[in-house]
Amino acid sequence: MNRLNTPIQFIKGVGPKRAKLLRKINIETVKDLLYYFPRAYDDRRKTDKIINVRNGEKANLKVIVVGSPSIVKPKKSLSIVKVPVRDETGLAFLIWFNQEYIKKQFKIGEVLKVSGKVKRVFNEIQIQNPIFEREGENEKIGKIVPIYPLTKNLKNGDMVKLVRNVLDEYLYYIEDIMPEYIKEKYNLCSIYTAISNIHFPKDRYSYIEAKRRLVFEELFILQLGLRLIRNKYVENSQGIRFLQVNEIDELISSLPFELTNAQKRVYKEICLDMESNRPMNRLVQGDVGSGKTIIAVLAMFKAVKSGYQAVMMAPTEILATQHYENVSNLLERFGIKVSLLVGSMSSKKKKEILDKIREGTIDIVIGTHALIQKNVKFHKLGLAITDEQHRFGVRQRAILSQKGLNPDVLVMTATPIPRTLALILYGDLDISIIDELPPGRKKVKTYVVNSSMKKRVYDFIKREINKGRQAYIVCPLIEESDTLDLQSAIKLYEELKNNIFKNLRLGLLHGKLSATEKDVIMAKFKNREIDILVSTTVIEVGVNIPNANIMVIENAERFGLSQLHQLRGRVGRGEHQSYCILINESRSKISIERMKIMEKSNNGFEISEKDLEIRGPGEFFGTKQHGLPDLKIANLFTDIKMLKIAQKEVFQLLKEDPFLELPKHSSLKQKIYEIFEEKLNDISLN
Repeated sequence: MNRLNTPIQFIKGVGPKRAKLLRKINIETVKDLLYYFPRAYDDRRKTDKIINVRNGEKANLKVIVVGSPSIVKPKKSLSIVKVPVRDETGLAFLIWFNQEYIKKQFKIGEVLKVSGKVKRVFNEIQIQNPIFEREGENEKIGKIVPIYPLTKNLKNGDMVKLVRNVLDEYLYYIEDIMPEYIKEKYNLCSIYTAISNIHFPKDRYSYIEAKRRLVFEELFILQLGLRLIRNKYVENSQGIRFLQVNEIDELISSLPFELTNAQKRVYKEICLDMESNRPMNRLVQGDVGSGKTIIAVLAMFKAVKSGYQAVMMAPTEILATQHYENVSNLLERFGIKVSLLVGSMSSKKKKEILDKIREGTIDIVIGTHALIQKNVKFHKLGLAITDEQHRFGVRQRAILSQKGLNPDVLVMTATPIPRTLALILYGDLDISIIDELPPGRKKVKTYVVNSSMKKRVYDFIKREINKGRQAYIVCPLIEESDTLDLQSAIKLYEELKNNIFKNLRLGLLHGKLSATEKDVIMAKFKNREIDILVSTTVIEVGVNIPNANIMVIENAERFGLSQLHQLRGRVGRGEHQSYCILINESRSKISIERMKIMEKSNNGFEISEKDLEIRGPGEFFGTKQHGLPDLKIANLFTDIKMLKIAQKEVFQLLKEDPFLELPKHSSLKQKIYEIFEEKLNDISLN
């Protein structure tokens, strides 16, 4: 067994109880601990003078004990140990609460190094609950001390001790996978120096060098893995060469609207892919309402007219049904057979459709996860499309594309993410962006209010519903929480239904409902049988309801900007002026800044850049759902230069060695397997 995989429980000083705490922060093995990096550092090297200390700030002092420790008991449950100390500039007191045993540890005249928070109480300078050591010792003070993200009952001192022990015993079992020539080219330190110094840097320079090496490796490995997948599926596979289809002009001229320049550009990029002999692997990113679906329709038309079948997978039955209706209306006049396949169909109906798909009498199939079941077999699949890609894992996308022999793959998402981040998350895809909305689309008016304005908000909703409109009200939680003071969907639904809107028809939608229950409620809302839909974020991606023109979001401060923008995109789809009302309960500077961005901008790409800047990439767009490894140290916003350098180096490396077959790349190949094989289930570098 690789010694780095030793369970953390068997390390000296851990045991079952502490191992349970460590598991809460995802530390299960020695390797997990070595790669569990500090979140900050406490620099205890600099010594302050008592005269210069500031209230509320941390101070590192060298002092002499000038009097006997005393114990004060201001009340029954509280005892305070006070030790008078001084340096050449003034007098201070070391203070401990409810730790009477500490009194015996001090002698008058001894010199101490102390570090702790300063508190001015009346005219006294106190250093409260400080750490201390005697002169000559150099364990805790005089160094840079790492501060780790912790969980309840796990102390930073315990983590520091544990990491130090593990570094001493296991550091050199780590394999330095980075080829020597790359380390030399970019002046990168060894992995041993990097891991050691990221935990216990001697100075700022050693920290920067350690971080630089680890950030480079993380971004380099991620990009290398994704490019290898791309090589496997695209550049080294024989794809379908689709025909140039003249009838496409007839389809475009039959549309009830004119394509935007962005749509024309993206369709041209797709045509070039489809007409080449490499399999297409393209992501189409477009803001809510930018017209991605028509691009998918044009691509499917091209595939069918070239003699192939096409498939389109959506995350919910109601969205699949909506796509089916739109595609059928546009294409059936051209003699194209379109069919729907969803889980709620009867067995008899499903069998009938599956037979026709296998025989090739159905040209286009639109459906949900039902499409990736084993019993779905195509006669001649040429094009596979997934809509709202972030709802599907990489593996599901791969299963769909394996239904044919190297079909072209088109992936669509309405989640506008900065191009740089898209290059990371979808590094195995080419990227097209529809960055223009159709003309004449009305901007959704956005207002930020606090809960004192709720009555006015509800009165406004009533007025709009009396005019025949509909509204969404979105909450962050399904049920009430003991720990969070947030609005819950169930509680709010009951309150609104029984009191404020008792004469209106309300519906409740949340993630604990089954897919069928969700679809029934959304269908009722679409058919105007529900006036107000109280929901959690499950409606973030969903059906087109032009009559709904109000979106109220409770506890808006709890959502990311991009998520707020997605939710806002549920309205503004019809002829009526639409409104988004954000109920923000936070007065923090960041929260106010974020709400101002929502009021000012309706541009999803602009908002996503701001979101990434404010919240950082970890929260902004978790990579787990993409089947990709989490970034432990790299920050996609601040490390953009390093990302570009890593990408450039990956391209050069793969030009020389497309499948990592050279001996100098054997460690890299092994690492790629370790990270990507299980997650993507699909990479083969033979």
